[in-house]
Amino acid sequence: MRFFHFAFLLLGISLPALAEFRPLGLVLTSDNDAIFSTDPSRFYMYTDRHFEGVNSKPWQGGTYGFSRNQRRTDIGIVYTRLHEGIDIRPVHRDNSNNPLDKIRSIADGTVVHVNNSSSHSNYGRYIVVHHDWGYGPFFSLYAHLGKVHTTRGQGVKAGETIGIMGYTGAGINRERAHVHLELCMIASDRFPGWYDRHFTSENRHGLFNGFNLIGMDIAGLYIEHRKDPDITIPSFLLEQNEAYYKVIVPNHGQVDILRRYPWLLEDLDRGSNPPSWEFSFAATGVPLRARPNSKSTNVPIVSYVKHSQVDHSYMTAARITGIGNNARLTPSGSRFIQLISDSF
Repeated sequence: MRFFHFAFLLLGISLPALAEFRPLGLVLTSDNDAIFSTDPSRFYMYTDRHFEGVNSKPWQGGTYGFSRNQRRTDIGIVYTRLHEGIDIRPVHRDNSNNPLDKIRSIADGTVVHVNNSSSHSNYGRYIVVHHDWGYGPFFSLYAHLGKVHTTRGQGVKAGETIGIMGYTGAGINRERAHVHLELCMIASDRFPGWYDRHFTSENRHGLFNGFNLIGMDIAGLYIEHRKDPDITIPSFLLEQNEAYYKVIVPNHGQVDILRRYPWLLEDLDRGSNPPSWEFSFAATGVPLRARPNSKSTNVPIVSYVKHSQVDHSYMTAARITGIGNNARLTPSGSRFIQLISDSF
């Protein structure tokens, strides 16, 4: 807590804000509570998998993290596709096998985005709710909905119904109906400018485009929250993740993500206006730390990577590439770092 105090003061955030840290108050988003059971297959919706001539329906494909797109390597099979949320199967269906599950807000918050057109996103119909626990903005996302029962700007309480489970969006059918749930940090308040720089298609979702949302392990958070209702997201992220790679980025002035999430800051006794910042990331891309760095650089450079016998691109959603202790940013990784560091 002492470090949080120091970081907040350096960024001009008053001490009383620290006293306003609030319990998460998490609730499950549907009636499916099998996440706490000994049989996770009752909680997670399976994916259809075809690998090396074998068809399967593993429930693990519905979990958070690198759980999809198998690839055989020299060290065995690795899963290379990042799934930034969890897919929760229904427990209620009608006679036509349509899901009936009510989808509820996981915590108190405000609805900030509603996409009610299933063709406008791979998420199908989806809702984003903003939560404020006193240490930065977080956003829960509920996707593939059949019906939306809320509007943008509406305040919601934990457990309040905001929609009905469905199977809208890409690659889903009635049998695989589920809600895709994420809990995210936001990468940049300037996202529309970054998007227009790199893409020609229309951005229909403003700040709440999936590219701008960094999903964390919501299932792991549920489990830890059940053990300790006073757990905070910063402590959860730091305890449950290790730094897979670090990137030094030039200091071009205010980095908004550090203003939004000042608990990322560490070693500020080195100075609050250094030549560069070194960001630490989990393999999933979740930022864990940001430290002042004395190196002068004009472009982002990878300063550390966890040793791997396979290409780092398989382990990092293709944001870095290389083997062993050597790594460099890929084009998509460079775009990601631009977004995180407001270097565009």
